[in-house]
Amino acid sequence: MPVIVELLASPVHRFEGRPSDGPAPAPPGELVDHVRVRAGLGIVGDRYFGQAAHRDASVTVISQESLPPGAGLAAVRRNVLLAGLAVDDLIGSVLTLDSGDGPVRLQVNQRAHPCAWMDVTVGPGAWKALRGKGGIRCTPLDDGILRVGPVRATVG
Repeated sequence: MPVIVELLASPVHRFEGRPSDGPAPAPPGELVDHVRVRAGLGIVGDRYFGQAAHRDASVTVISQESLPPGAGLAAVRRNVLLAGLAVDDLIGSVLTLDSGDGPVRLQVNQRAHPCAWMDVTVGPGAWKALRGKGGIRCTPLDDGILRVGPVRATVG
């Protein structure tokens, strides 16, 4: 069974300026045990929530298997770290996640391409290593809650 390993809802964009300058400090509480998802809007409290320019990419998901050991959401700035399910080839499908509070459907729109920041936050060579494995950008189709822990995942 797949597992939601981490969830991130950050009110700030930490990768500004040049990667050599390093990311801005993380605000307290950006890694959480659950998130509230709103259909068409994203994750409540996240920097992209309700922003029209990001509606098709307001929830991002990455597979833990794509990352080196020890790397997590604080480094890659995705919202959902999912173990046990390869997500990068799901473009055009609907990913449904149910962590116990009912299903949350995510329309998978496009790949979440890695950037040069990955060499700083994940480690040297990560930018190239994550090409094609940087996760997915989704539009939530339902209101709901996602929690860290086991998750029922279906693809349709």
